[in-house]
Order: sequence, then C-alpha cells, then structure tokens
Amino acid sequence: MYSTADLQLFVRTADCGNLTRAARMLHQTPAAASAALRRLEQRLGVLLFARSTRSLRLTPDGEIFLEYCRNALALLSEGEAMLMAGRDKVRGQLRLSAPSDLGRQVLLPWLNQFQELHPEVMLSLQFADRVIDLRRDPVDIALRYGRLDDSSLVSQHIADNRRVVVASPGYLERHGRPRTLRELSEHNCLLYYLTPGLFNTWRFSTGKETLEIKVRGDRMADDGGIVREWAVAGLGIAYKSWLDVWPDLQRGTLVTLLDDHAGEDTPLNAVYPHRSVISPAVRALVTFLRDKFGRQRNEADTPHTGND
Repeated sequence: MYSTADLQLFVRTADCGNLTRAARMLHQTPAAASAALRRLEQRLGVLLFARSTRSLRLTPDGEIFLEYCRNALALLSEGEAMLMAGRDKVRGQLRLSAPSDLGRQVLLPWLNQFQELHPEVMLSLQFADRVIDLRRDPVDIALRYGRLDDSSLVSQHIADNRRVVVASPGYLERHGRPRTLRELSEHNCLLYYLTPGLFNTWRFSTGKETLEIKVRGDRMADDGGIVREWAVAGLGIAYKSWLDVWPDLQRGTLVTLLDDHAGEDTPLNAVYPHRSVISPAVRALVTFLRDKFGRQRNEADTPHTGND
C-alpha cells in the first residue's frame, strides 16, 4: 500500500523543486521526508527525481507518476469532501492570501463572522500585494484581482470588479475636480508598485476604445492600503479597485471621478495550485465570500460618485 503522506510529499516536492521546503510545508523533518521519498522509489523500483548538489528535478518516470499521484489525491480529497459535506461542522486549518487593502478593509470583519459560523476552522492570513507562488508558499487559497495568467492553476470567480478613480472631498475643494482623463496629468496621482514595476499607466475604456493615461505624483508605495490612506487624507488622486474603496465611498471619505470612463476590468478570483487542495473549509469559504460580495453589490447598487 502507498502512504498518502508519501504521495503528498512527492507532489509537493515536485511542485516546489525542493525537498526541505516541501517537508517544512507538510510539517515533517528533512530526514523523515528524505526517507519517505526513498521508500516510495524503492516500492516503485524507479528514480522519481534526478538529484545533484544544487538541484532536484523530475525524471521521465517521475513525470509520469506525478500525474497519477495528483489524480489519486484529488479523488481522495473529493471523497473526504463528500463525507464532510454530510456533517454539520467545517474544520481544519485554512491558509488564505489576499491583497492587503481588500484584506484589511473588507475581508477581516467577514472572516471573523466566518469563524463564528465555523469555530473549528483555524485561519492563517497573509495580507500583502505581492503575488505569492502558490506552488512554493504554504497557502490553501489566494484571492487575486485580474485575469489569471498561469493556466496550470485552478481559478474560481468570486466577484466582479473594476478600478475607479477616487479622491477625498477635501482634495477636490483645494485642487478642483478633473473633468477629462487628460486633466489627470495636472493632479498629484498616488502610485504603487505591482510585480512588473511602477503602476503609473491608468487604463480606461469608452465603448470599444481603450485609453491609456500616464500619470505622476509625489508618493508611491508597494502597499495598496497605504495608497488608499493617502487618498482619504486628501493627498492626491488614486486609481483603486472598487471593492477596496467601497467602504470609503459609503462613508463619503472618498468619491469617484470621471465615471463616464470605465476603469480597468479586474475581477476577483479564488486561485488554488490544484484541485486536490480544495478542502471542505475552502469550499465553505468560497461560498461564504461569494454571498458576502453579492450582498455588498446589491446594497451599493452603484458606487457613490459625489459628482455634481
């Protein structure tokens, strides 16, 4: 019989390319992980990895066996999920990654409610704007804005979203309201870094036409939450996801500008490394968040604009 723990170790090692890191993710010692991998190779009578002092890569036999392992673990996971679905309680560790501003502004109070509904779920949160490597970092589910570039990952739609241009009423009183996209160049725009670099090109659409506006400003950060706080403080104009600033729009601390131009479409998705990690807790969280975002959209109907 194969040990599911050994199979999980093999898959995780193949995904992250490092046995020690895979062992740490699965709460094993490197020595125990190395023994488990040798045990699996001895049972199969083949080498699964070609080893050197600096690298670990799958052999052709390892690549073949990897797909069968993924399928076997996925089937076991689905079977476990079916059994858990018949029980009242969702339990276990749930490791979530999300953009910093969305996490602090919107998700945190909702996640407190989720744990009240499922008190046997232990949450581990990573709120940051860097795009984590789902195959290397110990995360069960990541929430991400925009289209998914990596087709090997599993993605589920959570909520519709667009970027909006926002500023505080105080900023507009002091500096005036831009009436056209071109007038943004006359204002202090608040910038932040994304993975490819500085995000200083704001994209809009008017029907079939896409417009790109180059902006500049005296502040930039690698954290979207800081950019939002600058905007609330009246220090400039920001281009933010509507989901991030919805609470500020409701409070009136921010208003949207240039609403005749649709901001960049950036839907919110739940992303997983593969289907075998979609546990009952993850399924419950996805259902919960879809419901919350749906209610939020219905309550808001349309963003408060504050336009004249």
